[in-house]
Amino acid sequence: MALEITDATFEEQVLNSDKPVMVDFWAAWCGPCRMVGPIIDELSTEYEGKAVIGKVDVDANQEFAAKYGVRNIPTVLVFQNGEVVGRQVGVAPKNAYAEALDSLL
Repeated sequence: MALEITDATFEEQVLNSDKPVMVDFWAAWCGPCRMVGPIIDELSTEYEGKAVIGKVDVDANQEFAAKYGVRNIPTVLVFQNGEVVGRQVGVAPKNAYAEALDSLL
């Protein structure tokens, strides 16, 4: 399962990570988010030890969603060394997310 990231843990888990980080900004009421969620969970298993894969519930944690301009969900951001290096808004096939990670490994 993907890591649950909150506003309180975002800096430690995402910005200070020594590995690439993929963050899915989602909400429980969002239909397309429910399509992306299982893909993110699969990737978290496949990339265990190589990358950090997490989810931010934007209803409960709005600080970093606002900071990074997340206006539509699902939005998946990819971070390396604390910087955003990739962004996918809306639903994409699993290989699109995997390729974003592979390019950083």
